Amino acid sequence: MTALYFFLILSLLILVHEGGHFLSAKKAGIKVEEFGFGIPPRIWGKKIGETIYSINLLPFGGFVRLWGEESQVKKDRKNSFSAKGKKTRIGILLAGVVMNFLLGIVLFGLVYSFLGIPEKIDKVLVVAVMPDSPAEKSGLKENDQIILANDQQINSNEDFINLVNENLDKTIILTIDRDLNPCQDNQERKPELREENFWFCQDNQLMVQLAVRSNPPKGEGATGVIISQTQNRFYPFYKMIPKAIYNGVQEAFFWTKQMAVVLVQILVKIFSGQGISEEIAGPIGIYQATGEVSRSGFLALVHFTGILSINLAIFNLIPFPALDGGRVVFVLAEKLIGQEKREKIESWANQIGMILLIGLLVLITINDLKRPIG
Repeated sequence: MTALYFFLILSLLILVHEGGHFLSAKKAGIKVEEFGFGIPPRIWGKKIGETIYSINLLPFGGFVRLWGEESQVKKDRKNSFSAKGKKTRIGILLAGVVMNFLLGIVLFGLVYSFLGIPEKIDKVLVVAVMPDSPAEKSGLKENDQIILANDQQINSNEDFINLVNENLDKTIILTIDRDLNPCQDNQERKPELREENFWFCQDNQLMVQLAVRSNPPKGEGATGVIISQTQNRFYPFYKMIPKAIYNGVQEAFFWTKQMAVVLVQILVKIFSGQGISEEIAGPIGIYQATGEVSRSGFLALVHFTGILSINLAIFNLIPFPALDGGRVVFVLAEKLIGQEKREKIESWANQIGMILLIGLLVLITINDLKRPIG
């Protein structure tokens, strides 16, 4: 199933991106010569109307070939890319980026629509309990509210974390509020005490005693519990949709910022001679990540696709030949170097840029193969 998910995600990202160029070009009255999935050479193509729809050998990208994009044309000039104004051309070049950004917002919004709108609350909730951890052994459960710890009021995540850090290699007593409280008169009584991790009842209140580890397994924390001060809320349909979209926009900007920071770090490493970071994932790395994410369910895959879509948008904004950002730079430089010179320089630059990008893709793929499969 991983191969199918990977293909569907890749297809969606490419079709949305190139569809942005395609639709904006059509709207501007430009003839579209080819709409291609993948990087040439072409292995299949069919002409419908004035456009060839093709599938190409390397399925890691796509393209839209516009009439008059590479050079000025005399025939049917009014329908050519080169005859249009700068604003129109830049709009067409950036349409793919915009579409990927919008796709990210839609996918994030879809996830929020199903999972609920995260809102900050004035209490500390248990959102996950690690297997075989002190938290699990003590009987803590997801959605428990931590009210007190060692008789100290817990109003924030920081309150709980600070108290845990002050009690490493000791035990702490938590006062818990739970929807189905086993300490109520008509509910189950307390079990037998078990070592340092157990729960008990006191004045009809659920109490949990658990050990705090100073050297826990990686990723588990001292108690093996994940806490949060946010809770997912659901609203009527007419309120849910705009709230989901609003949160989708916020998350899209969050990942945009994250990607921009990481991209700068990667470029600094490459140009300073440090080589390609092991953290960079190519097709194989993304394939492996797709398989891992798919185990968490459909919504996790939708969210993952949204992140990839935002990453693709930011990557294409890099002012490098053969990328959308590089093409925009050449359009802006046209006034300085002239249209004819710009077309010749851009044509060569795009060819060299494509070769360099394919070379980078090969190096990243080699990097993926060196990474352990977990």
